[in-house]
Amino acid sequence: MTASRSIDRWYSTPWNRAAGVQRTDSAKIRTGNPDCRRFRSLRRGDDVKKASSNSHTSQNAASPAVFFEERQSGNGRIGIAVLNAPRTLNGLTLDMVDLLYPRLLQWERDTDIVAIVLAGAGDRAFCAGGDLHGLYRSMLEGTGTEPQRLTYARTFFEREYRLDHAIHHLRTPVLVWGQGFVMGGGIGLMAGASHRVVLPDSRLAMPEISIGLFPDVGGTWLLERVPLRGGRFLALTGAQLQAEDAIFAGLADYLLPEDGWTALMSALETTDWPQDAVARHECLHILLAGLQQPAHGHMGPFQTHIRLIHACCAHTDLEAAWAAIAGLAEHPDAWLARAAQTMLAGAPGSARLAWTLMQHGYGRSLGEILRMELDAALHCCAEGDLQEGIRALLIDKDRMPRWSPATLADADMAWGEARIRLDWPDGHPLADLA
Repeated sequence: MTASRSIDRWYSTPWNRAAGVQRTDSAKIRTGNPDCRRFRSLRRGDDVKKASSNSHTSQNAASPAVFFEERQSGNGRIGIAVLNAPRTLNGLTLDMVDLLYPRLLQWERDTDIVAIVLAGAGDRAFCAGGDLHGLYRSMLEGTGTEPQRLTYARTFFEREYRLDHAIHHLRTPVLVWGQGFVMGGGIGLMAGASHRVVLPDSRLAMPEISIGLFPDVGGTWLLERVPLRGGRFLALTGAQLQAEDAIFAGLADYLLPEDGWTALMSALETTDWPQDAVARHECLHILLAGLQQPAHGHMGPFQTHIRLIHACCAHTDLEAAWAAIAGLAEHPDAWLARAAQTMLAGAPGSARLAWTLMQHGYGRSLGEILRMELDAALHCCAEGDLQEGIRALLIDKDRMPRWSPATLADADMAWGEARIRLDWPDGHPLADLA
């Protein structure tokens, strides 16, 4: 099934139609419209105190979970979507997913939309992860339930992965403004964008090993493409990448100055766009290249130590890679030492799942990988590590998780192989993704 047909199938479901997305009235793109003024205040961070962290704020007109705007741009319009939960660093909720997907579909179908911009409210994060509190509550209610029957978790992950998959396949240029923290679910939104912008304050990571999950949202596909096995290191350690390292790793494309938002919007609004979609991609590339921060030859710690990282992760078995990284726990470079210490404190089952998924994901399509990731994520929910990781980090905050399996020896190869597949008698819920 083609990507566009899978999008159509997703959009035709009752819960998606209920989102009620309608074509934006052209009057609402005028500068004087109150919604436009509110959007600008969100980007300046003025509205942080007013924005609610409640995952149901999309029903409140005063504080939507995602704020949408269309701006005139030369001979077309720019579609802008802003995640609006700055108190939780714009953590991705199910409401956000349910609002974003149909609107992106609408913009994709609208030939007057020449580009799409995704950003986060405030100045601390684009999106620092997913709705961990919601998942935690659902896991408490579903203790002892088969993975496939964890209704909220299945719904959240399935819809989130469909959104991520769609972004990868949009023909319309998509620019992600990756300010501040971009982690977990934020990486999922950013990975498939055609034009990924980072700033000097950007910090990108897939830190799921610390909560009993693994780099999902297509992380298996993305991290396996990082040079010199560096993606495996990032998966096992949750190490943060600054802007230059993110570009080196292939997780971002452009480095703009921290105050570059206004210049970007001005350039987008005054550009005359070609009619051809491919040409529009090139047009946006030229625009961003002209706004880039001058290169100073600075290398971050990931690029500085990439040969050592490759030596650690070039092993064919996880046990050898784990031992090599563990040996860096007392390294004089604080970034390397912290990465190793995070791995050692993280869930052994998460490390095994990340490694197993990367082994099985090599050469597979994004859709195939997302199906494996959904199965593995539901196992994490059903078997307790994700619940325990969230408890220790966010609920009780004792930072003393009791992982099960407790050691890498317990989370052996057979354990990992058994958890990247589930039996779906009625067909896999992501079967249509290519």
